[in-house]
Amino acid sequence: MMGQLVRLGDVADMMSGFAFKSQEFLDNSEDGIYLVRGDNVQQGFIRWGEKAKKWRNDAYDDLVRYHLQKDDVILAMDRPIVGGGLKLAWIRDEDLPSLLVQRVTRIRGISEKAKTNYLRYVLSTPSFLAHIDRITTGANIPHISGKDIASFEFRLPNIDEQDRIVDFIVRYDHLIETNQRRIALLEEAVRMLYREWFVNLRCPGAEVKGSGLPIGWASCNLGDLVTLNYGKSLKDSVRIAGDIPVYGSSGIVGANNHALVNGSAIIVGRKGNVGSVYYSATSCFPIDTVYYVDGAQATYYNYLLLESQPFVSSDTAVPGLNRTYAYSLPVLRPSDEALELFEQTVTPLFDQVKNLGRQEVGLQAARNALLPKIMSGEFTL
Repeated sequence: MMGQLVRLGDVADMMSGFAFKSQEFLDNSEDGIYLVRGDNVQQGFIRWGEKAKKWRNDAYDDLVRYHLQKDDVILAMDRPIVGGGLKLAWIRDEDLPSLLVQRVTRIRGISEKAKTNYLRYVLSTPSFLAHIDRITTGANIPHISGKDIASFEFRLPNIDEQDRIVDFIVRYDHLIETNQRRIALLEEAVRMLYREWFVNLRCPGAEVKGSGLPIGWASCNLGDLVTLNYGKSLKDSVRIAGDIPVYGSSGIVGANNHALVNGSAIIVGRKGNVGSVYYSATSCFPIDTVYYVDGAQATYYNYLLLESQPFVSSDTAVPGLNRTYAYSLPVLRPSDEALELFEQTVTPLFDQVKNLGRQEVGLQAARNALLPKIMSGEFTL
C-alpha cells in the first residue's frame, strides 16, 4: 500500500470552533450542550467531569456549523503536545450532542477522498506527532495554526483499501474499549461499596451508637489519616525512557527510568486539574503539580476517601489545592476491623482492574506498533 501523496487539507474538511463567551458558560451540573474545549481533549478521548462546560440548549440550532458528529477527529491547538503525546481525540456517542470551541480543530474526511476513521489512524502515527512538534510555536503557550496542520503530507490509498485498514485496526480499538468498560464497571462497584459502608454507615458488623457513629469509629480531619507529600519536578529534557509511569494532575503524562515512589501510591492533583485523584499500583514518579500518599497510607480506603473529598481551589492568584485546607477537611475514621474487612473485600476487585489494565497496555502496544507499519505500507493486509 503506497497510495498518492496528499496534503491533509486537500482530503479533509477542517475547521476550528466558535468563540463562545466564557462568562456565559454553564457548569456540568446544569442542563445544556457540551462544549469541546482544548482542556477536554486528551490523548485518545474527550474528558468531561466536573470541569466540563456547556452552552444553552436554545442556541444549539443556531450553531449548526459547529455541531460535532460521531467519529469527528479533534485536535487541541494550544499546548497540543502533553507528556510526549498528542492531544488528539475523536467523538464518541457519549460525547454528543456537543459544540466545537475556538482553538480546537475538527477534522472530517471529504467524501470519496478520505474516510474520517482512516484519517484518525493517520493522525495517530509518530509522523504526524513529529509534524506537530515541528510546527508548534510560542514560548508561554505553545500553539499551532490550522494552516500548518493542513500542510501535513502522507500517502493515501484508495477508499476500499482505507476501509480494509480501518476494519483491521478497529478490532484492537474494540478490545481496548471493552476492557475500559469492564474496568469502569469494577471501579463503580468499588465506589458503591465504599458509599454503602462509609457514607450510609451500613458496614457489616458495625453497630451504631447514640452519637450516630458505629462503635469504634470516630470523627477526625483528613490530615489525621494521610500525609500529602509534594511531587518533584521532572522536565521532559531530563527524562530517560523507561517503564515507570510519570503522574501529573491529569493522570499519566509520560514514563521515566526511575521512580520517586517505590510501591503503591495515591496521587492528588495540586495544580492544574485540582483535586484529581489517581491510584498507582506500581512504583511511579509524581511530578510537582501533584501531592502523593505512599507507604502504609496508600490503602484503597484512603484512595476512595480522597476521591470523595470536595477539594476546591483556595488560591485565587494561582489556582491550586492548599495542603492546610485539605488537612482540615472533616472525615470519618472507621474501626481497624472495618478497614481491614474493606481492604479484604475490594482487593480482588482492584486485582481484576490491574489485570485488565495490563491487558489494555498490551493491546495498545500491539496496536501502536502495527499502526505506523500499516500506514507506511511496510505491513500489508
